[in-house]
Amino acid sequence: MDIYFKKKKIKIPVKEVPLYSTGLMFRTKNTSNLYFNLRGKNISLTSWFVFFPFLVLWVDERRKVVDFKVVRPFTMVINSQKKFHSIVEVPLNIKNVRIFGFFVGKRKI
Repeated sequence: MDIYFKKKKIKIPVKEVPLYSTGLMFRTKNTSNLYFNLRGKNISLTSWFVFFPFLVLWVDERRKVVDFKVVRPFTMVINSQKKFHSIVEVPLNIKNVRIFGFFVGKRKI
C-alpha cells in the first residue's frame, strides 16, 4: 500500500484485517503490518497485552497520513484528534526499521 506523508511516498506492506479484530494484542512483534478500513468510524485503540512498541498511522481517504504516534506497551487509550478514514499498525521489528525511520527519524523510540 502506498502511503503519503509530507509530500513523500512510502510503500508499506499491509494485511487487511476486520474492523473489530484484536489488532496487535496477543501477537508477536514479527506480525505483519495491519490495516483497518474504518469507513468513517471514529474509534480509539489500546495497547493492553501488546508487549512491544508499535507505530500507529491515521490515514485519510487519499492514503495521506494525517497523524501518527509511536505507542508503548500497555497504553490505555490511543486516539487522534484529526479526522481519518483508516489505521495502519506497524510493529517495531527489523523488517519495519525503514518505515519507523521515515516517520520518526533518528530519535530514540
